[in-house]
Amino acid sequence: MKVADIRSRLIGDRAFYRTVLAVAVPIMVQNGITNFVGMLDNIMVGRVGTEQMSGIAIVNQLLFVFYIGIFGATSGAGIFAAQFFGCKDHAGVRHTFRFKMYACLLLLVAGVLIFLAFGEGLIRLYLHGESGISGTSALAETSGGSGASLFVLGASLAYGKRYLWIMLLGLPAFCVEQVYSSTLRECGETKVPMKAGVAAVLVNLALNYLLIFGSLGFPKLGVEGAAVATVISRLVQLSIVVFWAHRHQTAMPFLEGVYHRLGIPGQLAKNILFRGSPLLVNELFWSAGMATIMQCYSIRGLAAVAALNISTTLSNVFQVMFLACGSAISIIVGQLLGAGKMREAKETDYKLITFAVGSCVAAGAIMALCSPLFPLLYHTTQGVKGLASQLISIAALLLPLNAFTNASYFTLRCGGKTGVTFLFDSVFLWCVNIPVAYLLSRHSTLPMVTMYLCCQLIDVVKCVIGFRLVKKGVWIQNIVKQI
Repeated sequence: MKVADIRSRLIGDRAFYRTVLAVAVPIMVQNGITNFVGMLDNIMVGRVGTEQMSGIAIVNQLLFVFYIGIFGATSGAGIFAAQFFGCKDHAGVRHTFRFKMYACLLLLVAGVLIFLAFGEGLIRLYLHGESGISGTSALAETSGGSGASLFVLGASLAYGKRYLWIMLLGLPAFCVEQVYSSTLRECGETKVPMKAGVAAVLVNLALNYLLIFGSLGFPKLGVEGAAVATVISRLVQLSIVVFWAHRHQTAMPFLEGVYHRLGIPGQLAKNILFRGSPLLVNELFWSAGMATIMQCYSIRGLAAVAALNISTTLSNVFQVMFLACGSAISIIVGQLLGAGKMREAKETDYKLITFAVGSCVAAGAIMALCSPLFPLLYHTTQGVKGLASQLISIAALLLPLNAFTNASYFTLRCGGKTGVTFLFDSVFLWCVNIPVAYLLSRHSTLPMVTMYLCCQLIDVVKCVIGFRLVKKGVWIQNIVKQI
């Protein structure tokens, strides 16, 4: 194949990138600001102390499972919403909206009950003293021995519990906002969720400053202040999205009469359950798997948890590039499939994947430059800072790899191949990544950095699998045509 042919196949023209950026940039800005403010929040709590930072990091990892479950519930129906919108079936979009609401309500009830009943026990799973393995000695710099170490672990547990109970109050607003925002994006409206997200994170940032440190006469609440700020910001975000959506029903006709009737056609519900359930299960298993891997890392001690929290905080900021590209694939390619433009969908997908990987090469380089500097912002030990710097460097190196696997996942998903994505994503995680992490954490003396690198490099295999599946075109199909 000639170079010109490869270029035309993988690289689009200016009009193509204008279309892509019109979809991706608002999502990127929203996620970027959210993660950037999340980073600032994390730094603020990290300035208070290692125990507070570690307690919040553990709880956020547990809540992450719930958040991803909601994402899976909305995404399963969202596959249909994007294709319904592509063929201008507004009633179909309306029904998928209702389905999302019901699914999120069920997950909300289940999630709150689990956290209330087992929250403390789940937090304890991540609290380990020194194991005598490199990477844990950083805790000893401030613990002063095993007795003090137990005190540190107990403090982290107490902070985590207080943070969790308040965060539960914001989960209903989070669920409803996700239903609205995801549907608006699938219908081509990406700017309003972005603006709502920007407003929310600014509110969150301001309240964090006021409530964590007790600035300007506000009470000094510490970790509780961080949780209160998050809950209020979610209420702000929900209010903006819902108010705009119902004030602009001509632009979003699926909302006309959306609450007048609450039923969903049986055949559509079955189809969403058939194709969407694997996606929901996949997201739940994947997020639970990530929490399990973090628990494996926590065997190396509380210092490993703190360092991984610092590394993940910065990684989240740089990952917005490929996450936005994944959403763009879901929306743009999904609409093309729904409109029956199969060849154009395939060509567009290849160019989007190339764009995602290429942009993350540049993002990874910038992230690597930040690796020795970012940990200095935290009020923690030198051992934790050094460990965090090394983990950031590894994450930066593997950013393009993660971009490709993410783009492959969204490609398979937008064509309704949710069963395949289940095997590709969570089954691979539980059958390969987690056993390796478990064995290395409990049956080896590898330091944290080496163990982390080994666990991350396994995703090279997933890249190869994703490449073959995308190239075969198993995902190219219209799933709403026969409904």
